[in-house]
Amino acid sequence: MTSDRHTSNRREFLKLSGALAAGSIGVSCSKSKPSKVEFDPAGWIDAHVHIWSPDLDQWPLGKGFIAERMKPPSFTPEELFAECRPEGVSRIVLIQMSFYRFDNRYMLRAMRDYPGVFAGVAVVDAEDPEVEKTMRDLKGQGVRGFRIRATAETVAEWPSNDGMKRMWRVGAEEGLSMCCLADADSLPGIHQMCELFPQTPVVIDHCGRIGTSGTIEPADVDHLCALATFPTVQVKTSAFYALGKKEAPHTDLGPMIRRLRDAFGAERLMWASDCPYQVQNGHTYHDSIALIRDRLDFLSEEEKNWILRDTAERVFFT
Repeated sequence: MTSDRHTSNRREFLKLSGALAAGSIGVSCSKSKPSKVEFDPAGWIDAHVHIWSPDLDQWPLGKGFIAERMKPPSFTPEELFAECRPEGVSRIVLIQMSFYRFDNRYMLRAMRDYPGVFAGVAVVDAEDPEVEKTMRDLKGQGVRGFRIRATAETVAEWPSNDGMKRMWRVGAEEGLSMCCLADADSLPGIHQMCELFPQTPVVIDHCGRIGTSGTIEPADVDHLCALATFPTVQVKTSAFYALGKKEAPHTDLGPMIRRLRDAFGAERLMWASDCPYQVQNGHTYHDSIALIRDRLDFLSEEEKNWILRDTAERVFFT
């Protein structure tokens, strides 16, 4: 993207953000009808965002969740647009929020309200006897992946878990990604599943959460890079607020991102903010995208295009 185009896009996005703040754009995912929001196909894609509504009557929380855990108490599509549009982000991959468990309706409603703007990653119950049908039905509604929690304990059970195996088979058949919220010690187990299901698309969230302790362990990076053996595996470079030093400008993450670029190629990496968590406690949306867009001099312009748009477009919007 040229600097002139970015300046023009930024001006339009600031104008839209002002309209959002002024209330001139309809409120989505509520009882009112939203206004149409256009998107620029040359704009960036944020590959990982959560949204939720403060309206707990219309959108009730799942069993075991309470409103006090919703921090912030509201993060609607309109609140998201106010953060992302000024930075040239025009499309977003929504990740089903754990608050709602297997009830994907709020995410699906946002996708219908803003066609072309959102893709979706849903959460389903792997133990449901009809999980394959559920996955295919959700694909018909624009879902392109399914979030699964990966710890060392859970992944050890996956090869013998009938429901999980069915999910991975449908993923291979339908081109639906297994999107793993993975702890670093789960990566060898994910490697085993990729050996069992080599045709299944896989996305590793948040650099495999390497560095959440404050230290980026080389052995963990080795395990993540080992997944590059499988051409169907992609990695999100995301959630910078939670990794390494956990402070802007996040350049301490550069060496890990460089290793991932060298192992996977930029065409298998995608940037994401992990909003709304990226815009709390002094962290900013700008600092998240700026790390990839402006601050890593080892990335070429073509590589930035892949990480900031083209990979996510291929995986989630085609």
